Amino acid sequence: MSGTADGRMSSAAALDHVGVAAQDLAPLVAQYKRLGFDLSPLAQQSGKRRPDGPTELFGSGNRCAFFRHGYIELIGILDPALFGNAVDQFVARYAGLHIAAFAMQDEAANLDRLRAGGLAIPGIAYLERPVEAGGPIARFARLPFPDAPEGRVQLIRHLTPELVWQPRWMNHANKVEALEALVMVSANPAETAARFSRLTGLPLEPDPVGGFRLVLPGAAGAAGPEAPVMQTQVRMLPPEALASVLPGVEVPCLPFMAGMVLRTSDATQAARQLLTGLPLVELPGGALLVPPALAGGAALVLR
Repeated sequence: MSGTADGRMSSAAALDHVGVAAQDLAPLVAQYKRLGFDLSPLAQQSGKRRPDGPTELFGSGNRCAFFRHGYIELIGILDPALFGNAVDQFVARYAGLHIAAFAMQDEAANLDRLRAGGLAIPGIAYLERPVEAGGPIARFARLPFPDAPEGRVQLIRHLTPELVWQPRWMNHANKVEALEALVMVSANPAETAARFSRLTGLPLEPDPVGGFRLVLPGAAGAAGPEAPVMQTQVRMLPPEALASVLPGVEVPCLPFMAGMVLRTSDATQAARQLLTGLPLVELPGGALLVPPALAGGAALVLR
């Protein structure tokens, strides 16, 4: 990871979370519960539309599946009369993955790096939400890439990680313990990859099936209070390469966040029992592909 002359960390450390968006949150929640995820309570979001603006209640809300490393955010519109936090724009394109967030350890150092690189970022964006109705407020510092066509692509630091990664909602029946990768498709993978490299401050590698790969080195506690040091990655592929990674997944439009890779603690044994009867796809190496129709438009690879 890169740093500044005074020792501050100015690059991303890990894939923190991905977000699946839907207009109506309830059916999305039902799908993920059927897949064996234990979800945090419903929380309506609030924040500032501008760094110098007032904190206001948003119309968006979420429930999350937290893992030892990373998490999945399920986000939808709770009140259409309020600011939609871009969720309405996301689902107008397609229902599915629209959020990629990378853990950072120093928002000020990363803001300086991004501004030095020519990005017009107005400042650190803050978001907050109660962890449950009437509960304490979780807070986040964010640096979104402005107007990214891929969706909400951002750096994030959890200011209150102990409030969201709570053991009481991390006992997943499918034994998922880590978010390992995001798979994307782009008509111009080089352009998408350059944008992600610029945001994270990390170099790119060629992907074995075509396109590019961004590898995040990991850091202890970067994507959860007990997160181990582990590599995570984003694969940015041309459309013709997707079938070799996520067979059967169709592309609704480009760019497209197509799927995620999740590591289980038992090599998918519990998931296989839990998901018996569902139309899963066997992948090389013993992994299972959950089709997008069963997971809110996002392909899930369990391994």
